[in-house]
Amino acid sequence: MKFSYSILVFVMIAFFSSCKNEEKVDNSSKQEEEQIEAISKINPSYQQMGLDIAFKTKAQLGKHLMGTMKEKGAIAALEFCNVKAMQLTDSMATVHNARITRVSDKTRNPNNKANETELKNIDIFKNMISNGKEIAPIIETINDSIYFYYPIVTNDMCLKCHGTPNKEIDQATLLSLNNLYPTDKAVGYSENQVRGIWSIQFQK
Repeated sequence: MKFSYSILVFVMIAFFSSCKNEEKVDNSSKQEEEQIEAISKINPSYQQMGLDIAFKTKAQLGKHLMGTMKEKGAIAALEFCNVKAMQLTDSMATVHNARITRVSDKTRNPNNKANETELKNIDIFKNMISNGKEIAPIIETINDSIYFYYPIVTNDMCLKCHGTPNKEIDQATLLSLNNLYPTDKAVGYSENQVRGIWSIQFQK
C-alpha cells in the first residue's frame, strides 16, 4: 500500500446506478471540478499534520495491542481494546490538541458509529482501494477547523478479531467477542479492506 505524504490529491466520488449490474458511473460534472478546486486551496501542511496525528496514535495503539496479542493472545487483545483503546486515543488527542476518533460503518463498539459525512468518506476510500487508486487523505475546512479523514485498512493480524468467525476468528475469541460486544458487526473482513477511518479535527 502506498501512502501519499506530500501531495494533496483530489477526492473522486463515484455514484452507483440502480441497474441490475450496479455499474459505476464516472462523474466528471461541475460538482467534481468545484470539489477539486476547493481541495486545492487547502494548505498542504494540514495533510501532513493529520497524517502525523493519525500515524502517531496508530503507533501507540499498535504497540500496546501487538504486545498484548503476542504475550497473551487474541482474547487479551480484545480486552485491551475494550478497556484501554479509547483511553489511549483520548490521551493522544490531548497531546495533539485535537479530536481523534476511529469510526466505522460496521461497528464493534457502538460509540464508534460513523456519522453521515464519515460514512460518505468510508465509501470513497473503499472505492479508492477497489479501483487500485493511491490512498490520499480527505480534508475539509469548516470555519477555523480542519477535518481530516484517513482509512483504517485490514491486514493479517486484524483478521484474528475481524475476520470470518470459525475461520480466522477461533471459537474462544468469538465467545469473548460476544461477551464484550453483544452488538458486534465488525467481522467478515478479508485483508486490504476498509474497516473504518480516522476522523480527526484540529484548528487551523
